[in-house]
Amino acid sequence: MTKPIELYFWPTPNGWKISIALEEMGLPYELKPVNIGTGDQFAPAFLKISPNNRMPAIVDPDGPGGAPISIFESGAILQYLGRKSGQFYPSDERARSEVEQWLYWQVGGLGPMAGQASHFVNYAPKLVDDQALIEYGRARYVNELNRLCGVMERRLGEAPYLAGDYSIADMASWPWARIADKLGQDFEDFPKLKDWVDRIHERLAVQRALKAGEELRQKQALSKEEVRDAAKHLFGQTANSVNGAKSKQG
Repeated sequence: MTKPIELYFWPTPNGWKISIALEEMGLPYELKPVNIGTGDQFAPAFLKISPNNRMPAIVDPDGPGGAPISIFESGAILQYLGRKSGQFYPSDERARSEVEQWLYWQVGGLGPMAGQASHFVNYAPKLVDDQALIEYGRARYVNELNRLCGVMERRLGEAPYLAGDYSIADMASWPWARIADKLGQDFEDFPKLKDWVDRIHERLAVQRALKAGEELRQKQALSKEEVRDAAKHLFGQTANSVNGAKSKQG
């Protein structure tokens, strides 16, 4: 019997990208929680799987040639799962290129910019006492996210999904796009994007994926002290601090 894929996961947009893909593709998997707020990502065993000390990552016991394989970086994971399952990642070169350009657009643009917007909207106000010091960063990333929502709005006026048909590109972008209204955006300005968000949310596999690890989800409203404690593990890491955390854990 094939062993399940191990998904190193925390319930965040980047983690949900992979649980959505696994559910959509019908691939059996097992959650391996990586609590990024308490520093699990610096454990030596996890760093062997994800040298960038970030989740998500996977270990597929039944990799190429039947040998185990570990993969980090969400875009690479989605491509691997698409090839493995033969789903949502076409083999035709023209169609595959369409999927890849929107996938890379997400991993290089939408995800990082939405993540920075989230930092300045949700975290920085509780980390910095003088709010004027964070206003430039907040405006910079909220405005860039607004531009990217506009890119999706235009694209979704041309096709029902980012690459034409539903694909791993949508699975990558959706977890970030669905929370745009919590990051300074108004869905009334982007009706086609909102329709796409709602249509994908109705998919049963997506609903199952959102429930994966539900018990791990932290409460939404963290106190200033809780945010500052988590920030020690989430932000401001350097090469030395990562190596130091690794050595402390053995």
